[in-house]
Amino acid sequence: MRIRLFQGLALLATGLLAGAFGYGAANLVPTFNAVPLDMRLSFHTELMKMNGITMQAAMAVSTLSSLTLATLTRGRARLIAGTAALLTFASFLITRFGNVPINGRIKEWALTSAPADHAEILRRWELFNNLRTLTALTAFALLIILSLRQPLADHAAPHKQLQTTSA
Repeated sequence: MRIRLFQGLALLATGLLAGAFGYGAANLVPTFNAVPLDMRLSFHTELMKMNGITMQAAMAVSTLSSLTLATLTRGRARLIAGTAALLTFASFLITRFGNVPINGRIKEWALTSAPADHAEILRRWELFNNLRTLTALTAFALLIILSLRQPLADHAAPHKQLQTTSA
């Protein structure tokens, strides 16, 4: 039962994470690029205020639930769940060390003005955004594949399997 609970939680959190990043990449970024720069900077700044807590929570729950799922299983299931955990953690690292510093600069630009090289910096933000979207989507796909395989109870660590069958 615990395995199924963490599998469901990992699927939900990682699906939300991948969906949010995917929506941003497919819809927000092209919209950012279609509006005047001052509008983009203002909207981007406000969006980051809203995204800060929710996206960090989604990344944390995705990583921790996938990691827990990896510890409760064995064999190929453990490898798949562990890889999903690493990929969602990579999304966090890309966000924290790639997008967040640029978000700070964008916030400053919204109050003052963008530097001459702003287009290159914004392209770099989009590259980081695409990378974190790819890592989250790949993690979600792995968890879907894992859920479509035979029941995870068959892949439980031996001592965990005994506990779940006797409970």
